[in-house]
Amino acid sequence: MKVLKKQANSKDCFVCGTENPYGIHANFYNMEDLSCVALFQFDSKHQSYPERTHGGNITSIIDETIGRAVWCIDENIWGCTIKLNMQYKKPVPYETPLMCVGKIEKLTNITFSGWGEIRTMEGEVLARGDALYMRLTPQQISPTANDYDLIMNQCEESDIEEIEVR
Repeated sequence: MKVLKKQANSKDCFVCGTENPYGIHANFYNMEDLSCVALFQFDSKHQSYPERTHGGNITSIIDETIGRAVWCIDENIWGCTIKLNMQYKKPVPYETPLMCVGKIEKLTNITFSGWGEIRTMEGEVLARGDALYMRLTPQQISPTANDYDLIMNQCEESDIEEIEVR
């Protein structure tokens, strides 16, 4: 599927932070079908039991991907999670390339909602979540933030033009 745009990252975010030593370091892409795809891999520091990623880390990447999927529709919409339901279908490995696919199902003036799935690169669904977000401005989310550039300030070029989403 065609990539329309690589989304920006922040420095300190646990999920996308380029400088967070404990983070997942995911990269997010706007896709032609208005979905958001995150490419990432968990590390052993994200484990719960040996060879399994902790459920909190699984939830965080799904939450972030759904929340960013709204930017595939409108880059000026921001929000915070108010409800999140998870299904853990299979153990999620670390040290393995994975993708998370998210899509918005409903967008109103007050909220937006969608779904997200962690998949293997072969398309096997390992975890799924559905979430509801309250629409807020960046200033409501973080009173010290003046604009988008203060929150999402790490723009790296990407040569990825297509991602095989299965």
